[in-house]
Amino acid sequence: MRHLTFLTALVMAAGLSAQAAVPTLTPGVLKIAMEGTYPPFTYKDEQGQLSGFDVDIAKAVAAKLGLRPEFVLTEWSGILGGLQANKYDVIVNQVGITPERQKTIGFSRPYAYSSPQIIVRKGSSFNPKTLADLKGKRVGVGLGSNFEQQLRQAGGINVVTYPGAPEYLADLAAGRLDAAYNDRLLVGYLITKNNLPIKGAGVIGQPEPVGIAFKKTNTALGNAINRALLQIQADGTYAKISRKWFGEDVSKP
Repeated sequence: MRHLTFLTALVMAAGLSAQAAVPTLTPGVLKIAMEGTYPPFTYKDEQGQLSGFDVDIAKAVAAKLGLRPEFVLTEWSGILGGLQANKYDVIVNQVGITPERQKTIGFSRPYAYSSPQIIVRKGSSFNPKTLADLKGKRVGVGLGSNFEQQLRQAGGINVVTYPGAPEYLADLAAGRLDAAYNDRLLVGYLITKNNLPIKGAGVIGQPEPVGIAFKKTNTALGNAINRALLQIQADGTYAKISRKWFGEDVSKP
């Protein structure tokens, strides 16, 4: 028994040593950037508490790293620049893993997949399947988002930008827009949560991966985050979080 106790103590000590070795800006703390205005991923609930899928994922990863999560709320327009300026350790905010971003930013393995989706009013005869079907139409989208870029690149679409999805989905429901464009997972959540008379139409392209962003030079932190993500998938934590927010496993394409 004494031998087993000694071995257990060694294992625990090794684990604590490994956790302490995770390189972060503040020892023992993982500073996590997110918007806080992007339900169901990161937002303030009715009690004013930070909530969402990404919040839960960030907390679970920090726990596996043995670090205390500290959330830093910032606007999307400056979130990547803040990472480079050492204002926080990571970004957990549905950051799409793109070849362009990978030139300057480090990414974890993907922790979720989703696709852009066209949204229309419920009961409407307009049923677009592709971006080409949106030509000449007024389409609401988030300002500065990848979705706005996709609409503009398609050409011929009257792109109307908004600060967030709730605003343009409300205008769509009121008939001031012909369609809207955003993430499939976000669309499903907001339709259910707000009971809006809208529905999903065409899903565009293949599922796209999102990852936890960190400074490209901090490979040790990136490796530790990847191990933590694998651990929360192996022990069922990820599946529980995913079902809580979406009713499905969103870790696969």
